[in-house]
Amino acid sequence: MAAFHSPSTASIGMVLLLLIGFSMAAFAYGNFYHKFDVVWGDGRAVIQEGGDLLTLSLDKTSGSGFQSKDEYLYGKIDMQLKLVPGNSAGTVTAYYLSSKGEAWDEIDFEFLGNLSGQPYILHTNVFCQGKGNREQQFYLWFDPTADFHTYSILWNPERIVFSVDGIPIREFKNLEFLGVPFPKNQKMRLYSTLWNADDWATRGGLVKTDWSQAPFKASYRNFNADACVWSSGSSYCSSNKNAWFWEELNFAKKGQMKWVQNNYMVYNYCEDTKRFPQGLPTECTFADIL
Repeated sequence: MAAFHSPSTASIGMVLLLLIGFSMAAFAYGNFYHKFDVVWGDGRAVIQEGGDLLTLSLDKTSGSGFQSKDEYLYGKIDMQLKLVPGNSAGTVTAYYLSSKGEAWDEIDFEFLGNLSGQPYILHTNVFCQGKGNREQQFYLWFDPTADFHTYSILWNPERIVFSVDGIPIREFKNLEFLGVPFPKNQKMRLYSTLWNADDWATRGGLVKTDWSQAPFKASYRNFNADACVWSSGSSYCSSNKNAWFWEELNFAKKGQMKWVQNNYMVYNYCEDTKRFPQGLPTECTFADIL
């Protein structure tokens, strides 16, 4: 009979290290129980599948929402969303970074619902010191209700980049030297809400929410924040900081963004001369040159 050998201390240690590594890798992608707080909705926001999935729900009584436990000062944020299917007219699914106070900073994704068969509009905006009015809107080149897709915000000292499935759709550069404010000093949380905005969301409010279709539901998974987290008055950055802190769009990424803007952009404040009769904002003139 072969002799029995008990496992060595080194072997046990290796197994424990592997288990810890697996759990840390899973945690890095953001279990919703660990990374977020449900902040409103009276049970309409539900964390499921052991914390890997979160759903928001909207009915005639209330919408729902959640926010990150952490606050960030720069980072690369990814989340997979599957939007409200069918007749989603009047509904808005918002996914954004925001600080607090009257002079707040904010980086917005908002998904404006539509009648069945009509495309969602992806609305983007950048607020700095309480001032926005920098809207760009896009159709998507896929059905965002059929499956999950990744929506990303890159925010570093030089630029803000909005991306969909890794394809950049918009870049807002830091042009402070030209007098254009840029979010750089205020820590921000990540928020998401599903709410009724039928006074403006679909065709300027002409199409109202059909409450017979309620409850409306949006789903979230695979959150990841490769970011600088604000804690006790200081910012602590991820070990991977150098990969995104000075990241810029290379030639190929600029080409992808141009393709999206040429084919799917439906509104650009930088082309709205009626809205800005005294002249377009400064960043509109210089963004493509610098």
